[in-house]
Amino acid sequence: MSDPPFNIVLLNPEIPQNTGNIGRTAAATGCRLHVVHPISFEMDAKARRRAGLDYWHLVDCREHESWSAFLQSEQPDRLWLYTTKAARPHWEADFQPGDYLLFGKETTGVSDEIHDWVSATWSDAHRLTLPMNPAARSLNVATVVCTAVYEGLRQLAAKPSSG
Repeated sequence: MSDPPFNIVLLNPEIPQNTGNIGRTAAATGCRLHVVHPISFEMDAKARRRAGLDYWHLVDCREHESWSAFLQSEQPDRLWLYTTKAARPHWEADFQPGDYLLFGKETTGVSDEIHDWVSATWSDAHRLTLPMNPAARSLNVATVVCTAVYEGLRQLAAKPSSG
């Protein structure tokens, strides 16, 4: 399979419909989807059929048994954490082909440990947010993933090709 424009990373997703919707975004954009366990639902073929995910064969999906297993197998060169706990709007990031876009679980996001790891590995500039009314608390993760991927694709399309 060719290199994807982006790697979408879902850390411990809890809602199968969100993961299905994100899988559709991955299939539509050619991105690779990484699902990091533990997760709160089944992802086997029977569960996908029951959820109506008839396009799943188009999704380049890799499952990882844990965060450490993900890091060991993928060894990301560049990673961006999407979080409500950041101040930097995502359009200020300089996305590059193959970047990893990390999204936490629906109820709690990612742990402080992962926030600290991202900041120590790449700096606080790699912690991004979608600005919004603070009273709204957060957006649905599938909405954030779609917005993030299409902003990244917009940036890649605007860059001069090196060839």
